[in-house]
Amino acid sequence: MQGSPGEKIGEGAFSEVYAWAPGRVMKLFKAGVSHLLGQHEVRMIRAVRAAGVPVPEVFGEVTLDGRFGIVLERLDGPTLWQLSRTGTVTFEQAGAIVAALAMSLHKTPPPPEVPSIREYMESELRHDDGKVPKHIAKDILALIDRLPPGDGLCHCDLSPGNVIMTDQGPMLVDWVSAMRGPAALELGFLHVILSELAPEIADNPERPRATNAAAQSEYARLAGMSPAELTAAIEPYLPIVRTFVVLGDAVPSLRQRLIQRIEAALRPHD
Repeated sequence: MQGSPGEKIGEGAFSEVYAWAPGRVMKLFKAGVSHLLGQHEVRMIRAVRAAGVPVPEVFGEVTLDGRFGIVLERLDGPTLWQLSRTGTVTFEQAGAIVAALAMSLHKTPPPPEVPSIREYMESELRHDDGKVPKHIAKDILALIDRLPPGDGLCHCDLSPGNVIMTDQGPMLVDWVSAMRGPAALELGFLHVILSELAPEIADNPERPRATNAAAQSEYARLAGMSPAELTAAIEPYLPIVRTFVVLGDAVPSLRQRLIQRIEAALRPHD
């Protein structure tokens, strides 16, 4: 697909978003990010869109200066993160929106293209360059095999920054981490992202923590569970989530702290 990027309109850990053409944007992955990651996202977006999930349409793929890009439908509207930052939406409202989206996703049968937790973890470990010690990798795969696998559709980065509030309702972007798993996996990702990663870089560390608390509380209510029951269900999946985070290297400064938490969780308890 031919074209050239226009104004830069957004940036994440692994990519930048540019205006491309009327009604379209280009998500351009950063130098050094494998093309496999972008191609995986293309497959995930097309698959979940066909399943009825509110996501932008994919129009094509591009390569610019060796970087992989995806041409997507432009979604007009602020992110939920922007609305909560300005106070237009309260923490409780942001959490409720995230919880409702999570519940909707988990009721959607995952398309066959979406990998399982083990498939995704094995793929990530194959491309690891030493970020995760070998004994942890072995123990994490064993933990995945012991836990109930679940077969729900999980976005695995359902943070307010990936929810765009359009006139048609909330739309979900950034599907590089999508996989099949239980709701506890999704909520484990939400907990780690909002209560452990985001406070390290947020202007107000309490905002992501409060949003997470509201989302977890609302999801428990929607699921007919007590908050304590939901917390107990999430706990076994946290070492898996933290391992994915270490492999993704989104916040390198936290790597050692996350590895320590993974090892502590995997250690036999008397």
